[in-house]
Amino acid sequence: MYQSNTLPNKQHAIRKFKDRFAKYGVATGGIMVLVALLMIFFYLLYVVQPIFEDVSIEPTLTIALDDEHKTLALGTDDHVETAYRLTSEPALEYYQLHGADKTKLIKQFEINNDSEITAFAKAMPHVKQFAYAFANNSVVIIKPSFKIGFANNRRTIEPRIDFPFGKAGLSIDSDAPIDKFAFATTPENDGAGVVYQSQTQQAVYYSRLLGEINFMTDEIEWSQSNVELPNITGAVDQLHLTADLSRAFVLQNGYMYVFDVRNANKVKLVSQNRVVEYGTQVTASTLLAGASSIVIADNQGNIAQWFEVNTEQGREFTKIRAFKSDNKDINGLYPEFFRRSFVATSQSGALDVFYTTSEAHLYAEQLLDQAILDLAISPRANAYISLTSQGIHLFDVENEHPEVTWSALWQETWYEGYSEPDYIWQSTSASDDFESKFSLVPITFGTIKAAFYAMLFSVPIALAAAIYTAYFMPAKIRTVVKPTVEIMEALPTVILGFLAGLWLAPIIEEHLAAIAILIILMPVAIIAFAFMWHSLPRKILNRLPTGMDSLLLIPVILIMAYVLIELSPWFNDVFFDGDVRLFITDSLGISFDQRNSLVVGIAMGFAVIPTIFSIAEDAVFSVPKHLSHGSLALGASQWQTLVRVVLLTASPGIFSAVMMGLGRAVGETMIVLMATGNTPIMDWSVFQGMRTLSANIAVEMPESEVGSTHYRILFLAAFVLFIFTFVFNTIAEFVRQRLRDKYSSL
Repeated sequence: MYQSNTLPNKQHAIRKFKDRFAKYGVATGGIMVLVALLMIFFYLLYVVQPIFEDVSIEPTLTIALDDEHKTLALGTDDHVETAYRLTSEPALEYYQLHGADKTKLIKQFEINNDSEITAFAKAMPHVKQFAYAFANNSVVIIKPSFKIGFANNRRTIEPRIDFPFGKAGLSIDSDAPIDKFAFATTPENDGAGVVYQSQTQQAVYYSRLLGEINFMTDEIEWSQSNVELPNITGAVDQLHLTADLSRAFVLQNGYMYVFDVRNANKVKLVSQNRVVEYGTQVTASTLLAGASSIVIADNQGNIAQWFEVNTEQGREFTKIRAFKSDNKDINGLYPEFFRRSFVATSQSGALDVFYTTSEAHLYAEQLLDQAILDLAISPRANAYISLTSQGIHLFDVENEHPEVTWSALWQETWYEGYSEPDYIWQSTSASDDFESKFSLVPITFGTIKAAFYAMLFSVPIALAAAIYTAYFMPAKIRTVVKPTVEIMEALPTVILGFLAGLWLAPIIEEHLAAIAILIILMPVAIIAFAFMWHSLPRKILNRLPTGMDSLLLIPVILIMAYVLIELSPWFNDVFFDGDVRLFITDSLGISFDQRNSLVVGIAMGFAVIPTIFSIAEDAVFSVPKHLSHGSLALGASQWQTLVRVVLLTASPGIFSAVMMGLGRAVGETMIVLMATGNTPIMDWSVFQGMRTLSANIAVEMPESEVGSTHYRILFLAAFVLFIFTFVFNTIAEFVRQRLRDKYSSL
């Protein structure tokens, strides 16, 4: 008796332990899922957050200058370990910026010339070249450089000076000493251009120099072409020359004159614009990185960006953006090496930092208590070195992501070389002066477009199949069909994408007319077959096995598809002049890509159909039988019962199935990566492709530099995708719950 009571008690205790374990295990699993989602959410925010941080500028050291020579230019090496200064002596001086000997003069190179300095000019920052003009009309170009070495396992830096065109420089054929000039050189240093005005201040000239090596003497022989720039008389304010020797800019009395100097023998004026308001004066100007834009400041604190755009009259320089500084005494504009950012300095010691493309005013502070006479930005834009009457001042700068603003990410942006603002994603290029374009709109649009066409193909097929399988199909056939469709979900999407891109896309392109007709005629053929089936005599129908109608429909569809594909050449010849693709592009004016939205919709449809089918079929099949039986018993037909009872009761599950399919389509990667052109364009056309958020991340993340703007924006794209799915699932849950509450009383 004792043993018979003990055994049930032990079983009860074990069962109770299992119940508690399952209860807390399931609860713990659910909590861990939520924790994992929160960790993903906050990690994405952690990676993205730095791109929206403010600019920080902090002083680090000051170098006192005790000589009487005027400072003409400043600069630093790539690592901000050494600073250099060009003086009116003339000389190039190097100063230590770190270690025990910081602020110490470590090397000085004198630039020997028997004549007096008459002018000084800087090339574009990334070129790192400077030029002295002397009274004997020679222009000596110098380039500060550094030799990196290793001694005793320690890195060493040896400052040097280079003369790309020799210590004697270039001789300019001028009627008088040069008063103002701008210069640029070819990458191989075998040519140069100089736009200048002599001290007579009567005209502006352009001198183009080309060097060829004399094979006899092994010396460079220079040929020179001089031409007077038209329409310019009197003293000019500022001169600029692009690094590719294509455009010369002359600023005079509030006007900007732009000359095409690519052919030194046919220099022509291409643009003449009033760049400041009447009554104001130009106080500073500079070319931005890439030399496609010029930025001009006046004595009212107004700064404007100008660049060439295509118009009906041709290419013209146009004012694109305007910036406003609180300082009316702007005395200098200084561009970064590679980004479209610039710094504005003032006589009061204030400093403003702007980024042109995003129209962002990033920084505005009183940096010093005296006039900033000159400023240089380090090659990596992580330091500023400025000149005042008290000496040289070095500042650490935190400005890693100036190009990123909400407007740049989500609004139309006017980029250099484009005729109008647009949404553009183009993150990389082979050129150092390329401006990255980070609009998330095209790839977000591509995600929505891909999901739309996938759902357009998959939802009707999946829901119709689910309803038929759960409600009309015989149980014996259902046990085969349902697992077969669900097994489709196990197909790797990379295989579907591979087949869609390399096998399906060429077939659709070749037989486009037949496939378009097939999409229209297939529903008609199915309805016609159903009508014919039900028109058969009852005796014949009773003799046929149950479900035979479904099996007989398969060859009907296959035969119709085969016939239409065989007739495809005839359709092309009769209706489309022999080539449907050329007809679409030439006659209709619609772009056609082989890997387009139609291909993606079909391929993604095969990936999404099993998800929607499985959930929707379970929802319809799970409707309590007493509801449908009661409806039928009250005299309703099978269709009336389906529409007014079964589908309403199953609507929460059907809606959940559709939303699950939508979530799958939004996050799909490999199919859209392999079955589209992966081009970030915004066009709803079914004949063009797209680039989605997920495919963009998959393609570009391996190539992005960790911590870079590109890297963090890809994480922002992932965050947007995360929010997409979260919003869809949340809406789906609310709608499903309301549908459930509404129809649960049936």
